[in-house]
Amino acid sequence: MTSDDRKKRELLDLVERKAFDPVMHARPDGRSPADRDALEEVKRKTESEIERYRGYDSAATLVANFERDLTSEPAKRVHAELRRLDLPTIEDIRDEFERKAADLGVGA
Repeated sequence: MTSDDRKKRELLDLVERKAFDPVMHARPDGRSPADRDALEEVKRKTESEIERYRGYDSAATLVANFERDLTSEPAKRVHAELRRLDLPTIEDIRDEFERKAADLGVGA
């Protein structure tokens, strides 16, 4: 494993553990039918994001796309829905992610 592979893995682990896994493990119990449907939709979108993030070829590419995902209109809509469902977004881990990237010497 190269140094860049290790850095990418550390950043990906952070995003998955803090933002994506809680969404994927969220349970529909106690939610309204509309919220259950919304939860299934954000899970589907999150699964797609996980695959996209895993497919990036470098740590720098992962960082650049993380930063882009903070401000893109489609991502903002998903973030709003996640917040409404009381689930974390990548915005919630932005500071921690940016500190980790800086500590690893990875910039966009």
